[in-house]
Amino acid sequence: MSERGGGGRHFHGGGGRNGTLSCLVQLLGFCSTKLRTLQVSRSGNKQQAWAVKEKENPRGGSGKHLLLGGGGGGGGGGTTAASAAAAAASGISSRHAGLWAAFFICSLSLLVLFNNASLVSDHLRTKVVVYRQHQASKHRGNVEGREGGGGRGGGGSSSRGIKLETGSPPRFPWRHEAKKDAAAKKGASSSSSAVSVLPKTPHPCEGFKIPPPPTDKKRTGPRPCPVCYLPEDMAIREMPEEQRYVSPVLKHLSYVSDLGGARRSRQPPLQGAAGSAFGGYPTLEERSESFEIRESMRVHCGFVKGDTPGVGTGFDIDEDDRLEMNACQGIVVASAIFGNYDQLQQPKNMSQEAKQSVCFFLFVDQETETALEQNESFLSTKKLGLWHIVVVHNLPYTDARRNGKVPKLLLHRLFPNVRFSLWVDGKLELVVDPYKILERFLWRTNDTFAISEHYKRFDVFLEAEANKAAAKYDNASIDSQIEFYRSEGLSPYSTAKLPITSDVPEGCVIVREHTPIANLFSCLWFNEVDRFTPRDQISFGIVRDKLAAKVPWHINMFKDCERRNFVVQGYHKDLLEQRAALMNLEQSRSSANQVSGAAADPKPEVKLEVLPMKVEPDTIHKKEGEGRATSLRKMQELSRTAYQS
Repeated sequence: MSERGGGGRHFHGGGGRNGTLSCLVQLLGFCSTKLRTLQVSRSGNKQQAWAVKEKENPRGGSGKHLLLGGGGGGGGGGTTAASAAAAAASGISSRHAGLWAAFFICSLSLLVLFNNASLVSDHLRTKVVVYRQHQASKHRGNVEGREGGGGRGGGGSSSRGIKLETGSPPRFPWRHEAKKDAAAKKGASSSSSAVSVLPKTPHPCEGFKIPPPPTDKKRTGPRPCPVCYLPEDMAIREMPEEQRYVSPVLKHLSYVSDLGGARRSRQPPLQGAAGSAFGGYPTLEERSESFEIRESMRVHCGFVKGDTPGVGTGFDIDEDDRLEMNACQGIVVASAIFGNYDQLQQPKNMSQEAKQSVCFFLFVDQETETALEQNESFLSTKKLGLWHIVVVHNLPYTDARRNGKVPKLLLHRLFPNVRFSLWVDGKLELVVDPYKILERFLWRTNDTFAISEHYKRFDVFLEAEANKAAAKYDNASIDSQIEFYRSEGLSPYSTAKLPITSDVPEGCVIVREHTPIANLFSCLWFNEVDRFTPRDQISFGIVRDKLAAKVPWHINMFKDCERRNFVVQGYHKDLLEQRAALMNLEQSRSSANQVSGAAADPKPEVKLEVLPMKVEPDTIHKKEGEGRATSLRKMQELSRTAYQS
């Protein structure tokens, strides 16, 4: 810009490279303006001189007034001619001086511009970007959010509404589908209602397909497969801004609390399917009502003994730990070990950003705490590696597996200020950055809840039979639960449920955004675990289907091989102890054969190598009321049978 003041011309440019370039451009503009002014001045002087020259003396004198000042009675004309001549001479001299000055300034400006070619290129590129952003801002007000129905394995459409801010480039350019055809179908013909669209930018992972597993006759079980992740910095930029998600129907979710204790004194309606005091003993009528989705809801969701989870509610937490949990915002990675049942696994391959901004919390009971006290760092800082250890008191259940369902399904209650959570079972080792996982399974597919399919089974009825065969829980309780679900309309899986591809999850990893509808699903799933058996894989499908029938919301059920890409499958401690006992038994037998002079039979070694592969990691669990000693005896009997064969 230029301003006039004090008789001079002032050039203004911002600081830095852009300011310098602006100043040079203004100089060029000044040069062109000066040249045009001089041209006009020169033309005006010529016209004035010719007008004086052609003016004749009114008495008939014919002298040249411009040069001679007139003759015979032309005194007045002579004065005029002299003035015009002086003006013309002055104009010619100033014109030459101004022309040379303008030429000098233009030459200097061009020289500086040629020496700063990159500066000019950057400036032009910036102008192009600003122009494109200006064009894009014309239609951003009409963009209401992400298109629904993305992702796999879900019925219905996603309702995540992403409203782009005017004047800023889209955060998810590959998510905006062309709306020109839709506008034409609606009859939008006027220019004011026409929707201009941005060209679709493909996601870097668009077109990626999971390759078939490698052919390996020696390995036939489940294995990891490649997953296309974005780099950490790109994944972080894809995090949706707060309050961008619009929960379908449900907007406000609150939780039942029973400070007076009236519900805790209620008699269980059915033995084995009654719930607990921690869950509040919800009736079947209350259970049915909780599946009727409304804008504002109040449901049972554990911790009914008080208003604040972890304070006199069961599953009690020390005040210092609670303050740390309340201070956690953004993303939390959580796990739990109860009954000293698993070995502590440290996350690996975490980015520096994740180490600084992501919370890592591990919930343990006092038995596990005793085992962890062997580490000096835990005694002084209550931390082991990345994990912040939270010791839980007054556990609500006698079964360690059922206690583990509290943090697994109710993280939104334990961490009220967290937006995203990643649950990892205590036996698993996390080996991929949380930002990459969230971008891949939530943000990219516009989902709020993601869980992997079971690696082998996809039908609830088959899953129930497998649980009974493996003695994972009381068979009568499993049968009672399945019959109840059958009476509610649960049917075996068939292709009629497509695009849903499975009714059975591999529930050791859960990725979610803490939105009202996702929190409601977690609460209702926990209520099923509290009322029936702790086998959450059996109750998952019925809760998902009931919600999907009421609102357009679905769960991203990704492949189990993708889950195995970012967590390393481990084994529970009791299974590791049993395998160690088998190895010790084999070593003892080999030593005895060597002492007696008999050659060691290689067949038992081969059988021992095959036997653990037939036993899946989750096959042998503690049955309620059955200790590890009983499980160990069963395994030893199995090993003796193998030796005898």
